[in-house]
Amino acid sequence: MIPDEDFVQIQGVPGPTKEEVRCLVMCKARIASNDTVVDVGCGSGGLTLESARKARKVIALDKNPEALELTRQNLQKHGLTPKVQLVEGDALEVLEGIESFDTFLVGGSSGDLPFIIKQGYEKLNKHGRIVVTSILLETRVEAVDTLKELGMTPDVVEVTIAKGKITERGTMMLGRNPITIISAVK
Repeated sequence: MIPDEDFVQIQGVPGPTKEEVRCLVMCKARIASNDTVVDVGCGSGGLTLESARKARKVIALDKNPEALELTRQNLQKHGLTPKVQLVEGDALEVLEGIESFDTFLVGGSSGDLPFIIKQGYEKLNKHGRIVVTSILLETRVEAVDTLKELGMTPDVVEVTIAKGKITERGTMMLGRNPITIISAVK
């Protein structure tokens, strides 16, 4: 995994998804070398970059042009630009123009999560994987309900990561926001 501090970051653009969480998402995504991955709400590109290290092709989309520019900078910094197509726009509109894919990562939905999951499911190849990351309780419920509605069996994992900070007296553990990873196979 690329260390968090190796990402270019700017105020106002979320991410990167923390290193330990990226590790778990990649485990759930099970990306193969010939896979095409779609990353919705790519933010600063944490999951986009990790996916590009494994997949044949990654399509990263975000409606925020600053997020896409930051993802572009991170791709360049890590030499992963050739494998990634960056697309600015609303996920529902962009997904219409994508033919099919193997892995569907959703990190941002702007309140359209059920619609995004359903549209992604239609384009998802057989045995494809959907992985949703959530910091909001409501997003978790929406993701699980939508996946069940589609006949999928969601796997739900909630993680809370604490990182150690060395101080004069010892190591202080600093908690990070809990995150839920909801995944399913078509």
